[in-house]
Amino acid sequence: MDFSIKSISPEKQRTGCVVVGVYQSGKLSPAAKALDSASKGYISEILKRGDLEASPGATLVLHRVPGVLAERVILAGLGRDGNLTERQFRDSVRGALKALFDTKAAEAVVMLLEPAVGGCDSGWKAEQIVLCASELDYRFDRFKGKQDSRRRTPRKILLGQAESGSAAERGIERGLALSEGLALAKDLGNTPPNVCHPTYLAEQAKALSKVHGFKCQVLGQAEMEKLGMGSLLAVSRGSRQPPKLIVIQYFGTDRKKKPFALVGKGVTFDTGGISIKPAAEMDEMKYDMSGAGSVLGTMKAAAILGLPINVVGIIPAVENMPDGNASRPGDIAKSMSGITVEILNTDAEGRLILCDALTYAERFEPVAVVDIATLTGACVIALGHIASGLFSNNDTLAAQLVAAGDYTGDRAWRMPAWEEYGESLKSNFADMANVGGRAGGSITAACFLGRFTEKFPWAHLDVAGTAWKSGKDKGSTGRPVPLLLRYLIERSAGR
Repeated sequence: MDFSIKSISPEKQRTGCVVVGVYQSGKLSPAAKALDSASKGYISEILKRGDLEASPGATLVLHRVPGVLAERVILAGLGRDGNLTERQFRDSVRGALKALFDTKAAEAVVMLLEPAVGGCDSGWKAEQIVLCASELDYRFDRFKGKQDSRRRTPRKILLGQAESGSAAERGIERGLALSEGLALAKDLGNTPPNVCHPTYLAEQAKALSKVHGFKCQVLGQAEMEKLGMGSLLAVSRGSRQPPKLIVIQYFGTDRKKKPFALVGKGVTFDTGGISIKPAAEMDEMKYDMSGAGSVLGTMKAAAILGLPINVVGIIPAVENMPDGNASRPGDIAKSMSGITVEILNTDAEGRLILCDALTYAERFEPVAVVDIATLTGACVIALGHIASGLFSNNDTLAAQLVAAGDYTGDRAWRMPAWEEYGESLKSNFADMANVGGRAGGSITAACFLGRFTEKFPWAHLDVAGTAWKSGKDKGSTGRPVPLLLRYLIERSAGR
């Protein structure tokens, strides 16, 4: 889809469809008023009949409205008169665009930059419109025998507004870049694990680096053994797929400036190892590399926007399988940092690969490090599928990530990571165990990682409840790419 912005008179647009907003009170948005005037009260009369409730997300499609050049008009509900919440605006946009796509109009004019939304400017609104459209347009049918080639979306969408569109134009740019990053993260997550293994992830990182000029390095097992990454390698022992440590660097400013680091868990399939998982829904463990996908997606979006910032992405990629060479409960592994770990549960593997990746990150002297991982089922129990769990050793970094999540709607909620929680990780035989008890499982997992992050500001995002959806809408969400990109945009602007 092509997006553009222009100051226009909606009633004069010869196009497949015009989308305008209306309120539950019967009040019309400025664009709806213009159409109503051109049609001599036709729209007002329709609303008086009660055919549209006008709640956020509700729509009514009108054909051949008198005095209007567009083939169709979609009335999009905006809810009660006054400022919309951010969620209400997204609901309104999503409902309107879904109705638009169902019409099969080839081109459309969308007049939804008009309603007031809290303190959000037209740039934010334009970004959300682009993201909603891209989300509705997303398909993953690469592995279907017969792909649906029917056009579902307009080729061109014009966002109309009354004033100068510089802020909205920047919003479109951000939305398009973010959509590209989200699509990459979703594609990687949705790819089956017999295809998306550690080597495949490394190949995708190399291909991405060629397109966007990233510096890319992929370390194999022998190189990781030399570095002493015994914790990471303990996880990959049971798999025929060789482990990879993927390192990509984006330079958007002076290369001497310290980078921001993103570390993404890349378990391309997680059986649980010897501590094997139940069979039900185990297919969804292909999403255990969602942290890795979010790193690649975020860096792609950052490069498209040309952010004046340096970023390093570090992805420990493994497959966790239960063969005769797999790690056993009771084994002790020595991490790259020198800390020894008693493996009490081989299904707590994400922290084992991340701790070595976090230690590896030290060599870049990062400004801050954010790791992203589908780490614990306990986080799903704590926060459900709405917010990602956020843990940090730095209040400023935590606040920046929370703010980025609030801006994008890709929310995170800060959880405690106090030293007292780490007491349960004590081991009689090693420096620490890889699990504590059942209580506070997401917190003790974060405390484990915290032992390896004392040399830099660090935050951990547990996205086990937000990285994918189950059921009839099963699929990757691409989260937390929106949060991470916004975080980088704010840092690149010096805020």
